[in-house]
Amino acid sequence: MNTIRTAACVTVAVCATVVLAGCGDAPSHSHAHAGSTGSAGAAAGTRLGEESPLGHGTSRTYVVSDDAGRPTEVGIRISEAALDGLPDGPDATTQMSMLALPSDAPDTGFDHVMLDWNPHGHEPTVLFGKPHFDMHFYTDAVQHDIDPTAPDFAQRAANLPDAKYIPQGYAPPPGPAAANAVPFMGLHWTDAADNAVPGSFDFTEVLLNGSWDGKFTFIEPMMTLEWLKTRPALREDVKQPASYQSTGYYPTVYTVRFDEQAREYVIALGGLTMRQAS
Repeated sequence: MNTIRTAACVTVAVCATVVLAGCGDAPSHSHAHAGSTGSAGAAAGTRLGEESPLGHGTSRTYVVSDDAGRPTEVGIRISEAALDGLPDGPDATTQMSMLALPSDAPDTGFDHVMLDWNPHGHEPTVLFGKPHFDMHFYTDAVQHDIDPTAPDFAQRAANLPDAKYIPQGYAPPPGPAAANAVPFMGLHWTDAADNAVPGSFDFTEVLLNGSWDGKFTFIEPMMTLEWLKTRPALREDVKQPASYQSTGYYPTVYTVRFDEQAREYVIALGGLTMRQAS
């Protein structure tokens, strides 16, 4: 949860460590079917985004679709070597990568993914001070509008989604929303079941939600480097709201695993299910 990180660490537009991964054809080892167009009727398969450097390896997005061309899963693949060579010295700062989704994939309801490596964790350090990854799956490009210098920043930060749209058990951080909203990210919501309370919380992994100006705008898996290196096999239900703000696909399952054949860590939002706005 990046609730009190300074603007200097998160300003996407000026951060020198941001790597812009554009859309493109899948690499030669993609499982995408030849001739795929990415339309609603695209063939079943896995389509891969372009690789972005990370540590001694790479990261990239992917999308899985069924025989009808409907998306069933969206996620990130991180190569085994990427967990070595990550910046970790006393002067190391947050490394951000903006990952585009595969251009030939069906629409998943997500716009892009921002992958952050936090070598010294981030505030509140009593909870999230361990070296870890943040993985923001954004539903739109709203990040650029979350500018703390804007005159309406506080007003928009404090505009929370209606109660019926809040995933079960989730709540924003205590205190003024303007103080907790992270520039160029948004307001981070935690699941009460995680019991993220100083003195009783041992951070390994959590799943957050994020909002801005009355809308939920991202889902964020967070996990420590130490935990990911254990090659976990995690499967959790994604908690749902009573109603949905927009018609589209929404994930129902969150998984983390190690793909032995590809030698990649796979972080996925799966069970994508069409929901109607109400």
